[in-house]
Amino acid sequence: MDGDHACCEGALAAGCRFVAGYPITPSTAVVERFARRIPRVGGVFIQMEDELASSIAIQGAVWAGKKAMTVTSGPGYSLMMEHIGLAVMTECPCVFVNVQRGGPSTGLPTLPGQADMMQARWGSHGDYEIIALCPDSPQECFDFMIDAFNLSEQYRVPVMFMMDECIGHMIEKVTIPEADKIDVTPRNYTKLPPDQYLPFKPAENMVPEMVKAGDGYRIHVTGLTHDYRGYPVMSADCQEELVHRLVNKINRNEEKIRHIIATDIEDADVVVIAYGITARVAVDAIALARKQGVKVGLLRLVVVWPFPEAVIRDLANKGKALVMAEMNYGQIYYEVERCAQGKVPVLLAGHGGGDVHKTEAIAEKIVEANKCLS
Repeated sequence: MDGDHACCEGALAAGCRFVAGYPITPSTAVVERFARRIPRVGGVFIQMEDELASSIAIQGAVWAGKKAMTVTSGPGYSLMMEHIGLAVMTECPCVFVNVQRGGPSTGLPTLPGQADMMQARWGSHGDYEIIALCPDSPQECFDFMIDAFNLSEQYRVPVMFMMDECIGHMIEKVTIPEADKIDVTPRNYTKLPPDQYLPFKPAENMVPEMVKAGDGYRIHVTGLTHDYRGYPVMSADCQEELVHRLVNKINRNEEKIRHIIATDIEDADVVVIAYGITARVAVDAIALARKQGVKVGLLRLVVVWPFPEAVIRDLANKGKALVMAEMNYGQIYYEVERCAQGKVPVLLAGHGGGDVHKTEAIAEKIVEANKCLS
């Protein structure tokens, strides 16, 4: 199946039972499949009037007790930013799928891009942390959608699933295990009685327990700075305590959330860093560079946010030149450069989108980086 359909199946396997969305290329096939599939498992799909409505409808479904997601691409993703901020502030576990395409504006609706990566992290206003994953195959669209939902439940945070058009429309074999072989994280519902429960009082792991509407608990949900009850408190002290926790529940668990795939980096002089479809192109580019005598390895970012800063610093401390390959003109590249702290050369193999990199372009950057070491 293709990546869009595998994404749908992964969400269903993770327990997603509510989807709201609005058609936009190249993500529409995800919700088209949901529209056919989700009634068979007792769920609901709603085509909303626009992306803003979609991104708030899923949050209502979460507070009613469902696992929920929405699906979009670049322009629609931009419209959802306000509600992504709301999901952060209200600690609403949900998943936003962005099948990236070329931009800015309406750009290239049917062609690939990877230029929404910084928007995924910083698109909404204020201080916050989120989690973002990038698959590089239809199989990973299935597998990592389950991870996305599990992480959203574990940390009560919106999770971004950053596909791209190539992965969404690529058709490959997808193995779907039996249901009892799939690890699914259930929602962490409180066992406290209603008179003792506070909706935003954190547990030891900094993540509050949840309830759902209709179970006899008092729930007050607001995007304003709030206390443990969920009631607005307009003070710097409350802001400091709340936002500090929203940031640290992710940052302090970065090593647990981290998912990278390293290939041949220990004895490499140059390490290529990539994600999504570009990581697949980089494999052939690495083979070309090796024919020219360069010792080169690949670091693939599956979880891009939170960013694996310690991993990049370690590579820089070991004197390995870094090549960031991505389908944009420098987004994650700037994070790599920041973490390398000027200790080693960091080169960008950028590409504006519309098609994937030419392997020779990445190979040339690898050879150039190797020459910089000498």
